[in-house]
Amino acid sequence: MFDFGREVCGDLSVVTKREWLVTNGIGGYASGTIANTLTRRYHGLLMAALKPPLGRTLLLAKLDETAEYDGIYPDSGRFYPLYTNRWEDGTVEGNGHVYLDRFHLEGTTPVWTFALANALLEKRVWMQPGANITYIQYRLARATGPLSLSIKALVNYRDYHATTIINDWNPAVDDVAVPGGRGLRVTMFDEAVPCYLFSDRAELTPRFDWYEDFYLAVEDFRGQRDVSEDHIYAARLTVTLQPGEVFTVVAGTEPSPNLDSEAALAERRAYERDLLARAGDLHGGSAKLPRPLRRLVLAADQFIVSRPTAADPDGKSIIAGYHWFGDWGRDTMISLPGLTLTTGRPEVAASVLRTYAQFVDRGMLPNRFPDAGETPEYNTVDATLWYFIALREYVQVTGDMDLLRELFPVLADIVAWHRRGTRYSIHVDEADGLLYAGEAGVQLTWMDVKIDDWVVTPRSGKAVEINALWFNALRVMAEFAAQLGEDRTEYAGLAARVETGFGRFWNAEMGYCHDVIDGPDGDDMSLRPNQLFAVSLPHSPLSPEQQRSIVDTCARVLLTAHGLRSLSPDDKAFIGKYSGDRRKRDAAYHQGTVWGWLIGPFISAHLRVYGDVDSARAFLEPLLRHLVDHGIGSISEIFEGDAPFAPRGCIAQAWSVAEALRVWQLTGTGERS
Repeated sequence: MFDFGREVCGDLSVVTKREWLVTNGIGGYASGTIANTLTRRYHGLLMAALKPPLGRTLLLAKLDETAEYDGIYPDSGRFYPLYTNRWEDGTVEGNGHVYLDRFHLEGTTPVWTFALANALLEKRVWMQPGANITYIQYRLARATGPLSLSIKALVNYRDYHATTIINDWNPAVDDVAVPGGRGLRVTMFDEAVPCYLFSDRAELTPRFDWYEDFYLAVEDFRGQRDVSEDHIYAARLTVTLQPGEVFTVVAGTEPSPNLDSEAALAERRAYERDLLARAGDLHGGSAKLPRPLRRLVLAADQFIVSRPTAADPDGKSIIAGYHWFGDWGRDTMISLPGLTLTTGRPEVAASVLRTYAQFVDRGMLPNRFPDAGETPEYNTVDATLWYFIALREYVQVTGDMDLLRELFPVLADIVAWHRRGTRYSIHVDEADGLLYAGEAGVQLTWMDVKIDDWVVTPRSGKAVEINALWFNALRVMAEFAAQLGEDRTEYAGLAARVETGFGRFWNAEMGYCHDVIDGPDGDDMSLRPNQLFAVSLPHSPLSPEQQRSIVDTCARVLLTAHGLRSLSPDDKAFIGKYSGDRRKRDAAYHQGTVWGWLIGPFISAHLRVYGDVDSARAFLEPLLRHLVDHGIGSISEIFEGDAPFAPRGCIAQAWSVAEALRVWQLTGTGERS
């Protein structure tokens, strides 16, 4: 499924647009293009999480390899550049892609196969689980003589959102003694965390030279101000391989890594086999997992990370997306069922639920944890409500009454805060039982773009999906109370009031729900996908006829091959292209841009209304075909609202993958609870 030959590899315009990603489970990653051309500030072979799961810092940008080989005429070797660099002036140096015979994934490990005369040289990149360590392994798979490699190691030291321009850094590059290999320690400045470069057999020679003006094409497309970057050539590695031999570069923040790359690769493969086996237990064995589902299971793991806390050093969280998101409360709770429960990892779900319970404040879950500093931000109204849904899904799968009993007081406190009022005017309107949220200048729902002082989609008032979630939270609390032997009367009564009040959203003339009612400017009749949650969530406050009308309307107007548009294309505010500078992109973000994760609630709603499993599954198939594009093996964050719905945003998004997994399972069994 993820195996490309020269028809793809030989086309520079293609191999610079398809990207790979490997992760380490603590927030760090390595990522780049098939061509190994840097096109984003977020590309690099070691983006270390220095404050897991955040504090991401670029340490090793890339390795530029040149091979010398001639298997026919000894002592008359030919040089083959295996790298491709595009400079800011438009020139291209190296043409490694023309020697690339094959690119494929082994699990999540990218593998390049270079054909050099009659030799085949393989290259693999992976990370050690739980450590800021990247392995780059070369194997001379076929040759009739020796092959020599000369490799330039290009390093940096900057936040993953930044870029570096030549400066006064004067890094210290020191030899490091390590059993079974050679090493260098690169310390960019006194306070910097060292980057270690090790090899099991190469000669390492310190160097110092700035390589300037790497052109970052995607950042240019995104309208960024800094579209080029400089890196430091810090070391040269040289080695000669005989046929069948292996050579490895190990880059990391630890002074004593495992230099046995074969053992390290076996560890990575065993880790991924275990992931597939656990998911396979839910589907009659890992051998019976369909190929797309196998890929989604491995993709799901890339978002699960450690978030140590004082109460739980082994706490878990979920990265919202790569390359630039951290762990967000909303994304975490929406993603949790798909990433953990459908993959056979309920203990991860329990850890995430416990971790976030520690951060509940004034009845709210954090919206996000900042990249720098430990003070969470609480500007969200829906993350907290999704917490109820996530816990319900967990309890249904596991029957874990102990965790439910532990967290029930937290949930009760959340409901109490919402009833009496908390931040940002979030409160229950006693007139109809509905939840109001919003203040000027604050973005609280998932449509949360704010550009300087401009909130693009403020949605202050009573938003349709917020009240669908509020209704479900109350119904879930009544269920939980009954399961624990508590009095459910209060929660059931509150839910009944909301169900009655929810009728105010219905627009009989249009046949769908208002997006927001009782806002500062009145009611908002915009046709958006948010109303689908009033159908897709476990409990619906709408009649069957209303549910069907919503599904049909969204299918006719908002549905695309890769998800749902965030706004009707008939709306005068619709923006079908997603490009340009931050202001232009953010203006389009929720004004027509397609969101992959919304295929999940649409399929759930469609299945509820029509009960047609085959039709519901058919809506997912185009998104699964997208796995070979953009971020290879994962699902993108967003797509343009106009055909052909080009992928944009993050190359791998947690809730896109999670919802695909969830509805795959849903449509695979035909069951709904």
